[in-house]
Amino acid sequence: MQLNYGISGEKILMSIRFVSIKFRTFLQSLFVENYLKIKTIIFREVNKTKSYEWILRIGIFGSFLGHGIFALAVKQSWIPYLTAVGFSESTAAALLPLIGTLDILVALFALFWPLRIVLIWATIWAFATALIRPIAGEPIWDFVERSANWAAPLALLAIQGFPKKAKDFLKK
Repeated sequence: MQLNYGISGEKILMSIRFVSIKFRTFLQSLFVENYLKIKTIIFREVNKTKSYEWILRIGIFGSFLGHGIFALAVKQSWIPYLTAVGFSESTAAALLPLIGTLDILVALFALFWPLRIVLIWATIWAFATALIRPIAGEPIWDFVERSANWAAPLALLAIQGFPKKAKDFLKK
């Protein structure tokens, strides 16, 4: 039994093609529209991450450059920190310029080439130098006050990704 409602087979096929083309066009436009939205969101997030990285890099640079300059100048109020952990005053005075040089190198690396190994060192060193204050007899708040000095390199390291293999330590 054949049903014929006055529509030719050719008209049916053309209708199917028309619907198919319209549906395909709809799917393509939906994909393109969502693709552009997704691309915009990803691009915005990448730019945000890059902004966060640069803010942290500048913060680390400032912290380590400033401390490096003070250490190069052999800031007398820092000598008791080193004597509190067993160095003599003369050794502490001799070490401060070396520490200052290393701090300035960390500052430059953090700003221009933030290798993970440098950020790990910056985190450990800043934590240790903040912790040395209560060890030397100052209030614990002197440690708390300096938490940004070690948290900034740790945050940048977290954004870059913690190293999983030995070769990752030398990556940005």
